[in-house]
Amino acid sequence: MSCEFSSTTVHGYFDGELDAARSVEFERHLEQCSECQATLEGIESLRRTFQRSNLYEPASDALRERVMKNVGLSSIGSARPAPYTRPWFFAAAAILLTVAAFATAFLVSRRQRNSYRITAEVIDAHVRSLQPGHLTDVQSTDQHTVKPWFDGKLDFIPPVADYSKDGFPLVGGRLDVIDGHDVAALVYSRRKHLISVFVWPERQQGEGLGRGGARQGYNWRSWQSGDMRFCAVSDAAAADLDQLKALISP
Repeated sequence: MSCEFSSTTVHGYFDGELDAARSVEFERHLEQCSECQATLEGIESLRRTFQRSNLYEPASDALRERVMKNVGLSSIGSARPAPYTRPWFFAAAAILLTVAAFATAFLVSRRQRNSYRITAEVIDAHVRSLQPGHLTDVQSTDQHTVKPWFDGKLDFIPPVADYSKDGFPLVGGRLDVIDGHDVAALVYSRRKHLISVFVWPERQQGEGLGRGGARQGYNWRSWQSGDMRFCAVSDAAAADLDQLKALISP
C-alpha cells in the first residue's frame, strides 16, 4: 500500500514548509517508512542533478534590459509607469513555470518507480539465493580465492574482504543480474543470517536506489564508495547491515 505522506508531507518537509511540531512528527515517521525515505532521496537527487546539469545560461545585459522594460522597470531598477501592459509576457512565464513543474514531477515519479523496481530486484535476488544450490558460485572464506574467481566473468573486479574477526565471515560469491546488468554478489554470514552484498560500477550519480529501508521482512542498505555501488540485503538486523557497510566502506 502506498504511503500517503510520500506524495504530500514529504514535499512540504523538503521545502521547509512544515512547522516545528509537524517536522518532528514526520521525521519520526521517516525513520520507519522506506517509501518516504526513497521519495525524499529522489527529490534530493533530482535537485543535485539540476544543480550539476548547467541547463541554464546567464542572461546577457541586452536581454536583461529588454525584460526589465517589458515589466515596466528602468535599467537601474527604478519603477516607472508602463505605457501598456504585455499580457503575453506573463502568460509565457506561467506556461514555462507549469511545464517546469510537470517536468519535475515526472522526473521525481520516474525515479521513485526505478527505486521501487531495483529494490524489489535486489531483494528477489537475495531470496532466490537462499534456495538450495543458489547461494554461491564460488564457496570460500578466502578472499584471495573469491576475488580472482570474478576475473573474466565481469567487466570489473569487485572489492572482496573477509571480516571474520568482526563477526561477518565471508561465505563466497556468485554472479547475479540487477537492472539488466551483471553484478557481483558477495555472501557474508552474521550469526545464523546470510547477507548478500551486491556490487556493480556506478553508472550514473545516485542511480535507482535510496539509502535503505525494509521490505517483505528484509532489510537493505545501499551506498556508493568510489566508483562502485553497493547494496546489502538480509533478514539480519538493520544495525548489522550498518556495521557491515562501515567495514566495507569505512
